Amino acid sequence: MPALNLKSDLANSDDLTTLMAGIGRRARAAARQMALAPAQTKDVALRTIAERLRASREVILRENARDVAAAKAAGQTQALIDRLTLDEKRLEGIAAAVEKIGALPDPVGRQLAAIERPNGLLIERVAVPLGVIGVIFESRPNVTADAGALCLKAGNAAILRAGSDSHRSAVAIAQAMSEGLAAAGLPADAIQIVPTRDRAAVGAMLAGLNGCVDVIVPRGGRGLVERVQSEARVPVFAHLDGICHVYVHGQADLDMARTVLLNSKMRRTGICGAAETLLVDQACAETHLAPLVTALLDAGCAVRGDAAVQAVDARVSAASEADWRTEYLDAVISARVVDGLDAAIDHIETNGSHHTDAIITANAEAAARFLAEVDSAIVTHNASTQFADGGEFGFGAEIGIATGRMHARGPVGVEQLTTFKYRVHGNGQTRPV
Repeated sequence: MPALNLKSDLANSDDLTTLMAGIGRRARAAARQMALAPAQTKDVALRTIAERLRASREVILRENARDVAAAKAAGQTQALIDRLTLDEKRLEGIAAAVEKIGALPDPVGRQLAAIERPNGLLIERVAVPLGVIGVIFESRPNVTADAGALCLKAGNAAILRAGSDSHRSAVAIAQAMSEGLAAAGLPADAIQIVPTRDRAAVGAMLAGLNGCVDVIVPRGGRGLVERVQSEARVPVFAHLDGICHVYVHGQADLDMARTVLLNSKMRRTGICGAAETLLVDQACAETHLAPLVTALLDAGCAVRGDAAVQAVDARVSAASEADWRTEYLDAVISARVVDGLDAAIDHIETNGSHHTDAIITANAEAAARFLAEVDSAIVTHNASTQFADGGEFGFGAEIGIATGRMHARGPVGVEQLTTFKYRVHGNGQTRPV
């Protein structure tokens, strides 16, 4: 596998500003070509990329093993190492996700609205690419492929900046993707990886690379996202924390509640859709609280609870006020008893992060109130919080979960990576003086 062009750019440049400006210019030029690329060409490119990822298996896994070894030597947490680690199965999952994105309907060129005016003008609102999307992420190597493929499908160019932990893996994946683009006749610069771990590169992206970056998507911990939201001079799709709740309503089926809770918390503890707080309604606490807490403890999850939860099992430690606002990303959960639906909603609105929150109940009216009143990007009824994922929504994949209210909210898939323009069709109309 040949070396990435960006490596040579870095080697020949002592000036990070010059390096990043060059990446921005190439991305802007590539974005103009991508915006005009036919749907079939983009889909061929995505299938070719998936093939290149599989063909590059040995190189990608070797580079990932180096990243994992470095993370272990640095004393990183097991949760981070799990997010970082690739194996044959996970790499195949990455390639398959790229193929699924290729099979999605083309989001570009969709007619979103058509208005016929009394003066005979026909006005169309049509979906178009956003342009150049900067993605800044930390330890998940799969973000390289997901983000690059989603941007490609939506006719955009992507500038990817991996964290130090996943840098080698990301470079290897990005190289395979660039090769796939070129083989399909599209500009290899439509997916570029920043070839340096220097944190100043992030600052350059946040400044917009001289107007070449249209939007920034951060994928990582609170420190990264706070920096991006504070410093960015371009729009940002982001969420700070995934403080997700499972509320067991007074009319919840116990077996369902236990199953959904364990999946929400323990399926993968290090993802942003993992439940971090359990709320049990006072109305069912006598029958439901002990079995739910015991199930968590027996599954290897530490529980930090209020007095009622501590009384259930000596293994429960006391929850502090900070626990209600903590994203553990680990096998730890906070738990408390709440006095009804209003108290549950109030707790979520006070302590949550507007990411994903679930209610378990057989009461349709209570479910409807919860879904309407909890102001989160994703709310679920009788379903795991870990469905907070673009693939599970049928988007093929996601570039991130957005918890803001502008443009995109929830999983950011191909449709959310477009904007729109108006096309006005006339036959000589002029506006009266």
